[in-house]
Amino acid sequence: MFNQKSFEVFDCEGLEARMEKIRSEIQPVFQALGEKFLEFLNHHSPETTFYLHIAQHRRRTTHAPENTWSAISTQKRGYKMEAHFQLGIWHSYVFLYLSLIDQPKNQENYAKRLKQVSLPENFVVSKDHTQEAYFPSQVFSDVVNRLEKVKKSELECGSIWKAERFDGKNDERIFSEMLKTMADLLPIYDILMKE
Repeated sequence: MFNQKSFEVFDCEGLEARMEKIRSEIQPVFQALGEKFLEFLNHHSPETTFYLHIAQHRRRTTHAPENTWSAISTQKRGYKMEAHFQLGIWHSYVFLYLSLIDQPKNQENYAKRLKQVSLPENFVVSKDHTQEAYFPSQVFSDVVNRLEKVKKSELECGSIWKAERFDGKNDERIFSEMLKTMADLLPIYDILMKE
């Protein structure tokens, strides 16, 4: 599970130094949790094959990443082209989202389908995967409308866990909350992915 060292990674100056810390402190957690999430998803949808992707930030040449993430999708070669699950970490929190980013192929259809969805009240919404800000679930319908009309818009929804909770005493509880979030996201994911 993540710990305080995971968050301190983002205090590390310089692209190479921070990437080294991301690889040693964060990516093994993504791998371990990702495998558990794959098990969970395969149990829920045995007819679907899911793949775990861990962001490598290879296109970066100067600026160190301000956050990092892993993703689970049905695509072996990538995840941004469709709705997918993301587990990620910023300096102040960890998130588990259902994500529609970087203009996925079915963006307009996704938005139309999301109009029949109501989010759990405790969920949060992100409008931009490159920004740390998140918003209460009440903004969901506005963000869905924007997703339908604005090509470069994005939508992510799910749960966050503040950095201070990762003190080594809450690991089991946080993991069970993550599984609950995944379970609550699955019906929405199924609506998005139906043929």
